Amino acid sequence: MSDLRHWPLAMLCLILALASSSLAAEASVYSKASNDSLLWGAYRPNVYFGVRPRLPKSLITGLMWARVDDFASVQNNFRHTCEQNEGMAGYGWDSYDPRHGGKQTIHDAGNGIDITTEFVKFPDRGSNGGSWGARIKGVPREEAPPNLRSTVVFYAGLEGFGSLSVDNVEGTEEEQGFEGDVKIAGQTNDLGDFHLTVTQGTGRHPQSSHPGAHEDQADHTRVHSMQIPEAGLWQAKSAMFTSIKQVADQYIEKYTQENMPPPFQTFRIANSPGNGNIHIIQKTFEGPFEFDVVYSQGDAGLQAGELGKQIKEVNKSIKSRFAKVHSPAAPFKTPHYEQFSSSLFSNLIGGIGYFHGDQIIDRSYATEYEEENEGFWEETAAARARNEQKLEGPYELFTSIPSRPFFPRGFLWDEGFHLIPIVEWDIELTLQIVKSWFNTMDEEGWIPREQILGPEARSKVPQEFQIQYPHYANPPTLFFILELLLDKSSQAEVANEHPFVASNSQLISYLSDLYPLLKRQYDWFRKTQRGNIKSYDREAFSSREAYRWRGRTQTHLLTSGLDDYPRAPTPHPGELHVDLLAWMGMLTRVMQRLATALDLSDDAADYASTYTAIKRNMADLHWSSQHKAYCDATVDDYEESVHVCHKGYISLFPFMLGLIDYTDDKLGHVLDTIGDTEQLWSPHGIRSLSKSDELYESGENYWRSPVWVNMNYLIVKELLNVARSSSPHAGKAKQLYTDLRKNLVNTVFESWKETGFAWEQYNPETGKGQRTQHFTGWTSLVVSIMGMPDLDSGGVESKEQVPIRDEL
Repeated sequence: MSDLRHWPLAMLCLILALASSSLAAEASVYSKASNDSLLWGAYRPNVYFGVRPRLPKSLITGLMWARVDDFASVQNNFRHTCEQNEGMAGYGWDSYDPRHGGKQTIHDAGNGIDITTEFVKFPDRGSNGGSWGARIKGVPREEAPPNLRSTVVFYAGLEGFGSLSVDNVEGTEEEQGFEGDVKIAGQTNDLGDFHLTVTQGTGRHPQSSHPGAHEDQADHTRVHSMQIPEAGLWQAKSAMFTSIKQVADQYIEKYTQENMPPPFQTFRIANSPGNGNIHIIQKTFEGPFEFDVVYSQGDAGLQAGELGKQIKEVNKSIKSRFAKVHSPAAPFKTPHYEQFSSSLFSNLIGGIGYFHGDQIIDRSYATEYEEENEGFWEETAAARARNEQKLEGPYELFTSIPSRPFFPRGFLWDEGFHLIPIVEWDIELTLQIVKSWFNTMDEEGWIPREQILGPEARSKVPQEFQIQYPHYANPPTLFFILELLLDKSSQAEVANEHPFVASNSQLISYLSDLYPLLKRQYDWFRKTQRGNIKSYDREAFSSREAYRWRGRTQTHLLTSGLDDYPRAPTPHPGELHVDLLAWMGMLTRVMQRLATALDLSDDAADYASTYTAIKRNMADLHWSSQHKAYCDATVDDYEESVHVCHKGYISLFPFMLGLIDYTDDKLGHVLDTIGDTEQLWSPHGIRSLSKSDELYESGENYWRSPVWVNMNYLIVKELLNVARSSSPHAGKAKQLYTDLRKNLVNTVFESWKETGFAWEQYNPETGKGQRTQHFTGWTSLVVSIMGMPDLDSGGVESKEQVPIRDEL
């Protein structure tokens, strides 16, 4: 792994500062350079290729294409937004770095073509974020005819104030289209003056023998400039079809439907260049093709001829850096696994997007939402049915996403997992993302668990799931990243090439700026998600440290992240959830370490006391001696507290989040459960629910058997910690770690090799990927798992390594 994993505390503080809102003057030069290099990006992950800046109300661009050999399939095969089941044989970034660019390949089997998009940035060419370029290539697939006819559309739209107009087109021929490059001039307050050039490109163009062929030469580029409602700019595909229909209707009127021109001529936009807030640029090719898009800021004068060299340098640089940061360890040090690892990570980091818009929130604070009465789930359903939600915002969010075709938006529960591999690559980028999430926090400390910002994001979410509720929590996985940074801070010196230095006073200022936000959310969790100990005569070390997720129904607990995982058969206000108590333990541990680093001794002492109480209550409230497992608790008909035991991920949370002492006998029972083939162990990873549970594979079977990579990552990571410790269970943990790591990596690899995709979950019996396609969010944690040491090859160092948390 890279030296970037090892960061002293002083460096951690500076990096935290760079993500904070009150930067010291000494850091301002770096912050501007960093923000410039991150301003532009492929920040529209919901489309196959779209470039925009991290600015609200700004320039957005996108790509569309289709096969135009027949009339019947064109409309359904016009690609724009990423969709499941669209005839793809795989697609995604082969290499990507948000600061530099990368290469994406789209294997469009349905249209018989492979599309390559190469994107590179020139942050030092011009001000206001610099310039960039993209090269678009198309090559017919092996099964396609060599004279495959394709139409390709690039568009540029402008939200908000500013101007965008066709500036200069070489060889103008108004009726048929244009020869040469298409140049668009633009201006906004944030970007200043700029030019966007779409080059003529190379490739053959189809020729028509139809009597009307002279009306539209396919070797001409067509441009349609339009003024449409700003809220509809993201629907560029609809605007394009409106223009195509104008042309088609004219042909029908002139030639009749029986004597229409061929599809490649009919499916062309009207040529109408000029002013507008969207400009649609269409080219039609026969066989392979290539053209460039160049964005040149101010007087930068970037030319298409400069792209080739930059593309080579960027791809070479990313490949070299990946070998240092995320190179797989044995037994995965082969070209096939390295390609696999690079693909997963590139798609994870290439899935970072910038989102801006309003979201729907119910702030009615209805008393039913307190969930204090028996039958509360029916009361809360009635409260939700009153539809008291309102639009709030606008908000903005810089985040990675779980899946481009199905979940192209921010998920709080997912994001902490996403950032685990990303923090190894670019710490400052990671902290900008973390800060972006905390900037969406309200005054009480609540962060919306699903960020659905604007109509484009809402278009992919069923209406019943669009509303966010300020009393609903989600696992606080962003604190994983803070703990990782604290781990780095205690280890080796920072890499020599890292350019940043800071004074102690700066470091304290930076950490102090972030700390209140973290504390606010911590206090919100303790206030809103607390469980009831006293009312049911529960015996526990602490009368306060117990927790219950709000948002429960009879069949689901979406707020926990493990939607349909079995809980008590009937919801009860006296329920206690072991996974939430474990999350609170992790949260408290991180807050204690941060308070210690900031020399906040009173806070650190309070956190230490709470952490002890949580660990003691974990055993007192949730350990079942009968089942030898951690379990939820509920209240029976006699008002007595009883355990609800469904062995699986829920019962492993105290282990996964590092809350079991390595000398504790309970650890041995947990490891036995993990390794039991009749319970959780499968050849493809740890099952979500025990194979022996009566509800295994029942109902939706979402979290009731499948293998999930994020949970398996936590298991693998903690097995490694135990294996490296002096625990009496170290030997068993080492064997489980070694076997699970291999099984999990090979499962994801074989499915990726077969289908071209990473998947949301994996079948524990067959290893096949299932549910959501192109799930390159937390499934990409396989990259980190591959980078973990091979203990069979001497991966356990001679010096015993004890995790930092044991020192607390």
